[in-house]
Amino acid sequence: MTMKHTLRYGSRTLALAVTALGVITTAVPAAAGEQPTAEQIMADCASGEGKCGFNSPQLGKAYLGEPRQVSELLFNCTESPASQSMSWADTVGSSHSVGGSVTVGGGIEGIITASVTATYNYTWQSSRTETSSFTVTVKPGEVGWISRAQVMQQISGTWQTHYDDPKWGHYYWFVPDTVTGPAPNGTDGKHSAVVVKSRSMTADEKKLCARDSTRNKVFTRSS
Repeated sequence: MTMKHTLRYGSRTLALAVTALGVITTAVPAAAGEQPTAEQIMADCASGEGKCGFNSPQLGKAYLGEPRQVSELLFNCTESPASQSMSWADTVGSSHSVGGSVTVGGGIEGIITASVTATYNYTWQSSRTETSSFTVTVKPGEVGWISRAQVMQQISGTWQTHYDDPKWGHYYWFVPDTVTGPAPNGTDGKHSAVVVKSRSMTADEKKLCARDSTRNKVFTRSS
């Protein structure tokens, strides 16, 4: 079933249910060309044009995300192993399956936070930033860096949008969604991992070691 069909089916079902309660007296099906996309519904949630809620949030099991580089690269152009303390910083945000990233401070973030807090008494945050330092040891002719993997968690639920006046033929629309974002360290026994990685220099990187300014030195540079 496509997203458009899902939206249409959900709106018809709810329209019939609400009609029975006497809130909506008629339900006029929207024409095929008038069906909204999930992105349009989410835009109305974010702007406040649609009165939205994130219904029945379900927390998935925490897992360790893919590792990624969080520091500068450390080049060893000497003939001996070299160690250096390096600072790192990592900011991990959230995304959802129907609308890309979840903007910090945006309307979508606030709705998800309120729903998860009410259901689980758990404070969900769409973004987390961690900073620290680590000693990196690099062999001669190699490049080293710090890599980090963040604990992640998914939240599945359904957006319910209510309009004061019918839009696309209905007062209500439903959009299923899955939000993926950072979780606190230790969630479900999972812990973020910070490791040092290294590799041999490429041919172009070896040319850096031949320059007068970097010959026989240890230096850092961004990726």
